[in-house]
Amino acid sequence: MRPTRVVVDLAAITANVAALKAYVQGAIVCPAVKADGYGHGDVPVANAAIAGGADWLSVATVEEGIRLREAGVEVPILLLSEPSLGSVESVLAWGLCPTVYSEAFIDALASRASQPTLVHLKVDTGMHRVGATPDQALAFARMITDHPRLELEGVWSHLAVADSDRDFTLVQQQRFSSFLDKLAAAAIHPPVRHLANTAGIFAGSEYWFDMVRPGIGVYGLPPNPEMDMPIPLTAALRLESAVSHIQRLEAGERPSYGRCRPLSREATVVTVPVGYADGYARGLSDAEVLIGGKRYPVAGTVTMDQLMVEVGDAKVSIGTPVVLIGRQGDDEITATELADRLGTINYEVLARLGPRLRRVYQS
Repeated sequence: MRPTRVVVDLAAITANVAALKAYVQGAIVCPAVKADGYGHGDVPVANAAIAGGADWLSVATVEEGIRLREAGVEVPILLLSEPSLGSVESVLAWGLCPTVYSEAFIDALASRASQPTLVHLKVDTGMHRVGATPDQALAFARMITDHPRLELEGVWSHLAVADSDRDFTLVQQQRFSSFLDKLAAAAIHPPVRHLANTAGIFAGSEYWFDMVRPGIGVYGLPPNPEMDMPIPLTAALRLESAVSHIQRLEAGERPSYGRCRPLSREATVVTVPVGYADGYARGLSDAEVLIGGKRYPVAGTVTMDQLMVEVGDAKVSIGTPVVLIGRQGDDEITATELADRLGTINYEVLARLGPRLRRVYQS
């Protein structure tokens, strides 16, 4: 069996959720476990989050919600985007809580619901991805409250730059609060108001309202590498493999496709069975890995299934452990570090880790 695997510390997930729950002082905690739990595994992460005190969970798709229900997850599950009209029956059958922001979906839900159904209305306060404008949302809120089989349980929005732009984040908070005031003036009082993602949680209590939706913080990583984390969180994921081949090469040899970089001196080059088909991106051909607690550079281009590492004169053997993300000895390579090399964010590094990688869970 290939030694490459993702090791997930479920105790870290539980501790991170517990720390976030204590920090928000009574607000409902709704961790995001979409995209297979940010690459960690949705069902194990969901159970670990619930063990840490998660009150709700949130997912991106109906299929993700059904998967959790099939695994026995019973807490409320929020769909973060309005599903297709063809998904209404599945939403109702599996007891998922839909986000709504169109008249067509609200009508379809009301016509097919056989009992009172809770919904959350999303208002766009500046992210401009999905959601109703404040004027539309006010009309939709009235529609929902007028339907005998629908109940407006929640109203929410999403922060676009809470990790980097406090001024615009405050603008979004003010727009959201203004919309809530308009609802109150119309005698509409949804009990669950929510706005804050992980960065919003750390931006201040004025963003918490009744519920928060932590994402990347659940997995122990910062929303932005320059953002201070006011509470200690632990990275839960490690990507590891092992040396599968060893060769001694002369100075000037050029390992891998493209022969892009010559060796500066005679050196041992080892092969590690992980590549871009696993989510370790080709753009990490200038990255480092940990072997024996020390950093060594990737030698040449990352290939689909394997990469090479120049280890100089280090003593290695077949099966020597290699860490690509995570801690080994006194050093650590984080998903944030790899994201910086790729010019992206740590969320994407985690989400890229594909299904070919075995997930191993520790608690």
